[in-house]
Amino acid sequence: MKNQFALPFTAVALVCALPAAAQEYPARSIRMVVPFPAGGGSDIVARVLAQRLTATLGQTMVADNRAGASGNIAAEIAAKAPADGYTLLFANSSLSISPAAYTKLSFDPVKDFAPISMVSSYPFVLVSHPSLPVKTVRDLVALAKAKPEALTFSTAGAGTMSHFAMELMQLLTAAKLTHLPYKGAAPAGIAVMSGEAHVSFLVMPVAQAQIRVNRLRGLGVAAKTRAAVIPQVPTMEEAGVKGHIALQWNGFFAPAATPRAIIDKLHRETVAALSNTDVKQRLADEGADPVGSSPAEFAAFFRSEAAKWGDVAKRSGTKLD
Repeated sequence: MKNQFALPFTAVALVCALPAAAQEYPARSIRMVVPFPAGGGSDIVARVLAQRLTATLGQTMVADNRAGASGNIAAEIAAKAPADGYTLLFANSSLSISPAAYTKLSFDPVKDFAPISMVSSYPFVLVSHPSLPVKTVRDLVALAKAKPEALTFSTAGAGTMSHFAMELMQLLTAAKLTHLPYKGAAPAGIAVMSGEAHVSFLVMPVAQAQIRVNRLRGLGVAAKTRAAVIPQVPTMEEAGVKGHIALQWNGFFAPAATPRAIIDKLHRETVAALSNTDVKQRLADEGADPVGSSPAEFAAFFRSEAAKWGDVAKRSGTKLD
């Protein structure tokens, strides 16, 4: 005789097994794919979090730097990884630019990832080499208009947020500069410090220390308010470029099919890590603000950023493939 209770009991067993699986996670080390080279702003924040999460999760979180193609190499690796919580993407703002700048992506940044939490956010800072005869953003715009495309700007790579921060400034001011792409934020910073490039939008962790020792001149912070670590530098809006906001955010993503129980656990652990006194101080020292948003909040923010920078790509005519 057929057991009429077999199916319900099986369904209950499967439901009960899900929380147990989440509780057992992680049972081995976690690979955190970082889209840019060691030493840049995203890498610094990633390693601060990895160190803390290693301690709280009881398994090593290993940073795997996979630079190139504006972060798309790392994103493709993570998107195609098994959806088991053992490969995560520590993405930054460039992921929101990719759909607009690249027409031949092998992954969909919105559909192929499950947002876990935004970790931190910090603004870009427009800097110049001290020898450049400009002391304000207005000076720079005037010089760039007087000599179209004669001034150069370094970036962490074509299609990165440092690139699009300058594209936005050029749209808002009608200034024209020449792009010098590098492989990461650290070499982009070195380029402007050495005089290889005239100006750059650098992330706060890279820019603020060099501004304080006068190796770079800070012209404008691309945020609504001034930064506590360099309060003498005005915002871009104060400097005369209305509407110029460019933030470098960092956050965890998992492959889209990752079980919700694992996503929720990673979110809880990330929020707890960001509440740790040492972590908060390390991020503050880098000029980064901890966030800890929910998966839903992060997903909504990500969609809004993709729309904003997609519009910049369209208006500037920026295509990278």
